[in-house]
Amino acid sequence: MTTRPQDGLRFTKMHGLGNDFVVFDAIRQDVRLTPERVRWIANRRLGVGCDQVLVVEPSTEAGVDFGYRIFNADGGEVQQCGNGARCFARFVQDEGLSAKDVLTVRTAGGLITLRRLASGDVQVNMGSIRLDPKTLPFVATGTALVHRLDVAGRAVEITALSIGNPHAVQIVEDVDTAAVQVDGPLIERHTRFPEGVNAGFMQIVDRRTIRLRVYERGAGETEACGSGACAAVAAGRLRGLLDDEVIVHLRGGLLTIRFDGVGPVWMEGPACRVYEGRLWAWGGDHEAIE
Repeated sequence: MTTRPQDGLRFTKMHGLGNDFVVFDAIRQDVRLTPERVRWIANRRLGVGCDQVLVVEPSTEAGVDFGYRIFNADGGEVQQCGNGARCFARFVQDEGLSAKDVLTVRTAGGLITLRRLASGDVQVNMGSIRLDPKTLPFVATGTALVHRLDVAGRAVEITALSIGNPHAVQIVEDVDTAAVQVDGPLIERHTRFPEGVNAGFMQIVDRRTIRLRVYERGAGETEACGSGACAAVAAGRLRGLLDDEVIVHLRGGLLTIRFDGVGPVWMEGPACRVYEGRLWAWGGDHEAIE
């Protein structure tokens, strides 16, 4: 049976470098999502279409401005999304939910800080990286910068790390010819990552420039992945291959990532509002979107 959200459920379509989102304000309306509803919303033929669904929630914690929930296109909830965080910051300001230029937001992966810049871009303190395999989780005998992973009978060298969500970053000669569509899903669902992982394919151009493609857990390859850009730069910096500030070329555009090898990872880039709409039903109904 089709369930109709009362008066229609308001949403905003946004994107960060082509990584696109459906954003719901759960402060001024009742938002009840299930994995099935998220999958329908994310479906590009039957629903709205997006890589992730973002939900803005009120905070009950002192010193924390909002809660921020993230759902991948497959319906699963995840801990972090850097491009989504920038869209989150623009959304709450555009909607008049906060006039603050600096926000502290609670995600499933921990607290992050968002700063709206005069240029219109958003700077995000993504927090610290973690290499301990238990935090990803990743099946390994110990902490290391490089692990060897068997992918369809081939040994692939990766750096496994978490920045609120898990990433497996490998260095490739050319991202245009890298086997992202073949190896990406194999790494994402590899048995050594029992909860899945984001697979990053990084080409180092020079010490201040990389090119990157990411096959995201639960979403497939996206135009851009903010947390993936942070993870790639952190992996390169820790391995002594990159400087403290790096420009990341993604298929959707550019991000600036800063990481000194010790402190938090900072990401800076744009956030774009596309359109607004209302959902009048949950799937299977031609009146679902207005």
